[in-house]
Amino acid sequence: MKIGIVCYPTYGGSGVVATELGKALAMRGHDVHFISYKQPARLDFFTGNIFFHEVYVSYYPLFDFPPYETTLTSRLVDVVKHEKLDLLHVHYAIPHASAAVLAKEILATQGIHIPIITTLHGTDITLVGKDPSFEPVVSYSLNMSDGITAVSEALKKDTYDHFQTKKEIKVIPNFIDIERFSKKSKDHFRKAIAAKGEHLIVHTSNFRKVKRVEDVVKVFSLIREKIPSKLLLVGDGPERQNIEMLCREFHINDSVIFLGKQDPVEEILSVADLFLMPSETESFGLSALEAMACEVPVVSSNAGGIPELNIDGESGFLCNVGDVNAMAEKAIYILSDDAILKTFKVNAKKRAMVFHIDKIVPQYEHYYEEVIKNSVAL
Repeated sequence: MKIGIVCYPTYGGSGVVATELGKALAMRGHDVHFISYKQPARLDFFTGNIFFHEVYVSYYPLFDFPPYETTLTSRLVDVVKHEKLDLLHVHYAIPHASAAVLAKEILATQGIHIPIITTLHGTDITLVGKDPSFEPVVSYSLNMSDGITAVSEALKKDTYDHFQTKKEIKVIPNFIDIERFSKKSKDHFRKAIAAKGEHLIVHTSNFRKVKRVEDVVKVFSLIREKIPSKLLLVGDGPERQNIEMLCREFHINDSVIFLGKQDPVEEILSVADLFLMPSETESFGLSALEAMACEVPVVSSNAGGIPELNIDGESGFLCNVGDVNAMAEKAIYILSDDAILKTFKVNAKKRAMVFHIDKIVPQYEHYYEEVIKNSVAL
């Protein structure tokens, strides 16, 4: 099968999932064509059946904003036509789904039929997509897609609640390459940052308000009062300066390490004892899954699709959004006893196995075949 994958090239969840999916599909014998404005960050190798098509955006004085969607549409028409693709799989509704729908309509005038699958990842529905200026386009794009998937039941429900679509949405969860995230011995790294045997707590995100990184600092401050520990903050973003100031206010600078954007993150997760995810909303919680694959239990909020991943009392704990006292209490419970910590670590890895890439990618393959079979030419 010849598959076109349209995604953002950044380290964000949708780009990571799309890239890892494409690589896995290529390993299973499919021809995979990535289409984006830059080579995806996780596209770290090429084989004979992985291809990359860059979308070049021209800059003209006439435009205050580069017309990326129009340029992407033209590029999709070109790639579909000349590479003879069987399917377009677009990740993140805005603007990929609308560009793909327009490309499909243009190709139809040339006698070429291309089925489209749109995968919803979260903020394209729960945040950006709810903007009244986007809603009509998102709804139309969903209705014109030949297939729609969402990464969690919670995101599926949000889509039906906020958009005018009656299309069937298939839930295919995010996945993990367990072999890549298998726990590695990084004792030298752990000893360097926790020389006195402190517990290591980790948070990774893009440091936006919705991630509630301030809550991470508040929870850690409470943990540190009871248990010697250090906090590793992985990522960067608009809230970085506020978080630094909060650490100074709590006098915990010496115990908080800002590591910035890191890839591969598994080398950091492999030395961690606990992962904090207090997000206001998460469609799935991919970073938590990555932690669990490294045998790291998770204390998280109970927002969005997180409860579909993190099992309360087994792989970690779920708490109400903003309840830093409860999160700290659960974290201290896990960390205060080596036997309890070991049990949670084992359970976290066991839960991650449910989302093994070898179990999830075949679901996409079967869905591709179903959509191609049932799609109707314009």
